[in-house]
Amino acid sequence: MNATDRTPADLLRSALAADPARPLVTFYDDATGERVELSVATFANWVAKTANLLQGDLASGPGDRLALHLPAHWQTAVWLLACSSVGVVAEVGGDAADADVVVSGPDTLEQARACSGERVALALRPLGGRFPQLPEGFADYAVEVPSQGDRFAPFAPVDPDAPALTVGGLELTGAQLVERARTDAFQHGLGAGSRMLSGLPYDTWDGLSAGLFAPLAAGGSVVLCRNLDRLSQGGLEKRRESERVTVTAL
Repeated sequence: MNATDRTPADLLRSALAADPARPLVTFYDDATGERVELSVATFANWVAKTANLLQGDLASGPGDRLALHLPAHWQTAVWLLACSSVGVVAEVGGDAADADVVVSGPDTLEQARACSGERVALALRPLGGRFPQLPEGFADYAVEVPSQGDRFAPFAPVDPDAPALTVGGLELTGAQLVERARTDAFQHGLGAGSRMLSGLPYDTWDGLSAGLFAPLAAGGSVVLCRNLDRLSQGGLEKRRESERVTVTAL
């Protein structure tokens, strides 16, 4: 990646410039049998659309705080990069009552209702499906995001030294996040073309790093796995082989 990259959004832009066709996020949910593979270009398109939704329809800007109540999932990764693109602070598992925006999965809707600002819900169904019945008081991400623009430009420059992420009591600026991700990538032995399989949840820095930021910083890709305990005996080793995994974090 480019040595001048100072935010996660910068890392994604560099990845897009280097090789837009290569895989970036491969997601498995072993409770549903879902597998989704997103190239750098496809992932970046989702990020752009989500950032446009966040900045435009949700009227969010630098310094606003977004409570992110989602599990380890490819759509969660998209929201993390969208927040970085706009300059919004992503608070993983943050208090919805103190947030300007809350983004919730189907299992955390009650906690998310505490947010007095904008509320977005994700069904987390295969193929990005909608809620069969929209939860009251929420916008359905799957309904709102497809019509958003494919390119994104922030209304205000994003300050790399401003807060960007909070998780597990840790707060990081964009620049600190990038530096930590680069350090983790080095410690894991990640490089360009590396494939990291992560079964860690997204509620700690270690999980976010292994499941997104370290592979992105290294020019590699992630195989993000949810509900690995549902795999049959020998299933994990078969996945490592079929996905050409070079590093594993469980």
